Amino acid sequence: MPELPEVEAYRRRIEQGACHRTIAAVERGDDTSHVDLPGPKDRARLDGHQFTKARRHGKLLFAGSASGPWVALHMGMAGSVRVYDADDGTPDYARLIVTFEGDRRMAFRDPRKFGWVKVIDDPDAEIASHELGPDVLEVDAETFADRLGSGHGAVKSALTDQARLAGMGNLWADETLYQVGIHPAAKVCDLSADDIRALYRTARRILSAVCDADADYAALPVAWLIHHREAGAACTRCDGTITSRKIGGRTSFFCPEHQPKPS
Repeated sequence: MPELPEVEAYRRRIEQGACHRTIAAVERGDDTSHVDLPGPKDRARLDGHQFTKARRHGKLLFAGSASGPWVALHMGMAGSVRVYDADDGTPDYARLIVTFEGDRRMAFRDPRKFGWVKVIDDPDAEIASHELGPDVLEVDAETFADRLGSGHGAVKSALTDQARLAGMGNLWADETLYQVGIHPAAKVCDLSADDIRALYRTARRILSAVCDADADYAALPVAWLIHHREAGAACTRCDGTITSRKIGGRTSFFCPEHQPKPS
């Protein structure tokens, strides 16, 4: 599932390749049944406009201008954004295609059809409608601690709760906990102030590094959990072995040796 770094990479694609170009048409692609896409009237609202800004909040992506309208996109399980030229050919699984004057095109590609696209007037209103918390890369340490809270729930569940902090997904919550050395089932209320500060610093460092790599996992350090995220793999931080467990309905990967189970 695309997480914050992937969506940031798509934002950069739009910013670098699709902004300041006049939109000639917005059309549905192939096999768009059961895909939540804008209808003809909403698509026509974009004709003649330009994207002058590309914005991300958590896992939501927006392209538009100060006066609107905007396109809001959610990637679902496997969505992506492709910016290409007409001679390159339309990518497969393109569900929505923005044609700019000239050769440039932009496609929302979604093989599994769990994503969606809307035409909206205000990104902030759209963010509020989904009751999303602040973007995890935009908060300071105090806000991070406040949003994480002090309840009896598992820290893994708190980190991936988009209403608390938007953008942290399953992969990078596991990576953060792995690098800090905290069990994913540890209760938030049992964490020390130092633990929470370490989670804040590590989450920001990890997410920033993956964004800097344009979500190319092969470019990430070999010692990171992302390269060993399977039960039975050797831990890169101690002599332990990676295991998995369902926590809050999500499969978590961790090392029980340096991430000991809470008592």
